[in-house]
Amino acid sequence: MARVISVEAERFPIEGVFTISRGSKTEAEVITCTIREGDNAGRGECVPYRRYGETMDSVRAQVEAARAEIEAGIGRAALLEAMPAGAARNAIDCALWDLEAKTSGVTVAARIAPSPVPLETAYTLSLGEPEAMAAQARANASRPLLKVKIGGGEGDITRIRAVRKAAPESRIILDANEGWTEETIAGNMAVATELGIALIEQPLPVGQDGILRHIARTVPICADESVHVAQDLPALVGLYDAVNIKLDKSGGLTAALLLRDQARSLGFGVMVGCMVGTSLAMAPAVLLAQGADYVDLDGPLLLARDRTPGLAYEGSLVPPPLSALWG
Repeated sequence: MARVISVEAERFPIEGVFTISRGSKTEAEVITCTIREGDNAGRGECVPYRRYGETMDSVRAQVEAARAEIEAGIGRAALLEAMPAGAARNAIDCALWDLEAKTSGVTVAARIAPSPVPLETAYTLSLGEPEAMAAQARANASRPLLKVKIGGGEGDITRIRAVRKAAPESRIILDANEGWTEETIAGNMAVATELGIALIEQPLPVGQDGILRHIARTVPICADESVHVAQDLPALVGLYDAVNIKLDKSGGLTAALLLRDQARSLGFGVMVGCMVGTSLAMAPAVLLAQGADYVDLDGPLLLARDRTPGLAYEGSLVPPPLSALWG
């Protein structure tokens, strides 16, 4: 039966402005792949990320370059060898998972996460001045887990204190996006310890994190930019306590499952995270995240408009996807 792939660039407005240490954005730019085979169609969404040299055009070109192999019937295992990890492979891999589910009548959940349950996701506070971040925290203080974007230089300690004061009961993850330095990490870590921060994500730039082997990690530290695929893990032993798995980094659910299982075997805690995307991007990650130590799948909560149908969030709880959405 002939297989056909279509590729679409889509944009979804963000509610306000989303800011991290590398810059700001007002919309989520995504690439959506749809693979059709007979009466069935599978979809996958990815978010190109400039930090890794990706653009909307480059990711679309990667997908188009793989068109012949995809339409010839390439499977997910072969796709791991045919394409590098990254956003393009993610969209294709997730579309293949969805297509398999639609064709076989067996859901993805039944294959990888029997009896999935709703998960408590972090809610992300955008980087800003301490007063603005405190206002965000105050407005979301009822949420059990907040992820706080920092990494903006000397003001980080003031930001951390302001957020903690505004949300005294919430567990807090600090995400520096590689923004700290060897000179600032000790002071920032001391304040994080004092304030009962739950986790610190990627404090130092990739390749400049060797100091983590020699300092007291009084708050657990999670690798993000430093880990993409399972092969990255051995070098992180002794540096990090946990790893953040994102489908757009690993290049799809197939590779992410391998990464998750290998991380657990090496004793790492597991976070499942996301870029700012729609419910279609979150759906496979919700199944991947069953049993994870930390879940950060709030992308649709940051949007002014999501897909229909989408994931039916209830506060900070994100449910497993219905098959009408994905899987």
